Amino acid sequence: MKKIALLLIFSLFAFAQLSAQNGLSIALLKYRGGGDWYANPTSLPNLVKFCNQNLNTTINEEIATVEPDNPEIFNYPFVHMTGHGNVVFNEREAENLRNYLISGGFLHIDDNYGLDPFIREQMKKVFPDQTFVELPSNHPLYAKPFLFPDGLPKIHIHDNKRAQGFGIFHEGRLVVFYTYECDLGDGWEDPRVHNDSEETRLKALRMGANLIQYVFGE
Repeated sequence: MKKIALLLIFSLFAFAQLSAQNGLSIALLKYRGGGDWYANPTSLPNLVKFCNQNLNTTINEEIATVEPDNPEIFNYPFVHMTGHGNVVFNEREAENLRNYLISGGFLHIDDNYGLDPFIREQMKKVFPDQTFVELPSNHPLYAKPFLFPDGLPKIHIHDNKRAQGFGIFHEGRLVVFYTYECDLGDGWEDPRVHNDSEETRLKALRMGANLIQYVFGE
């Protein structure tokens, strides 16, 4: 435990130094199991550009890739995860991911259609005593800078179920936000990828901007 505490202190200090020198950075989670963690390659760069232009953030447009068991994950206050298929966390990955989250990190999981049964099982390894709880529509995440009075917006149809945003909390802080039947990442992609309307893309990007502001507090 002492080693973990020292690692957390060192990592947070390193992040502060990195932020001061190069601006803030976010990362994409590369996981095992065969699922396409690399789906939606244009989504995060587009989200960063939108936030930098509309929220006056200074986030690096180059998106990092990080694995769950890599200590470098502590350098990124916001980590995004997506895909359509299987996910596997071993014991070391689950422990490192948990330590990252309880020390101030944030994980956004975006079901790209097909991820749901796998990620629910694997997140039980990370937080064995918790389950996803649906966030109410009046949660601050849906309020600023863009208002979503009905909660998480519906971007892609999939099974035509309503979009739901689930969370995992640690000591009252939202540390994991899971977007289901929504597909925000598809809405962030270049217009030519899914031929979404400008209205749909703007809705997705605005919801993503709410996520970024919630995490970075800018």
